[in-house]
Amino acid sequence: MKDLGDIHFISFLGIEAKRTSTSLVLTQTKYTLDLLTRTHMQDSKPCPTPLASGSKLSAYDGAPLSDATEYRSIVGALQYLTLTRPDICYAVNQVCQFMHALKCVS
Repeated sequence: MKDLGDIHFISFLGIEAKRTSTSLVLTQTKYTLDLLTRTHMQDSKPCPTPLASGSKLSAYDGAPLSDATEYRSIVGALQYLTLTRPDICYAVNQVCQFMHALKCVS
């Protein structure tokens, strides 16, 4: 077995490893930026909570989506992002609950 040196990037999860003098820090910065670019949200501003307080989501409002492939792909990418961002777990869980019957609300 060979020592391949310091780990920098784990490609299948989009995790970057950065070593400091006292620890190893795992981030998904590149993965997050790529996801924001893919969804055309790279110019979005941060907010204190990823889901509006008191908002109610419903499986019955709106018209059914004709092709839900992109939505499911984005939600899957968000699930990987919760590995290093537990603060978005609740919001990602909320959007996952509607993957069986997707609706488009205008």
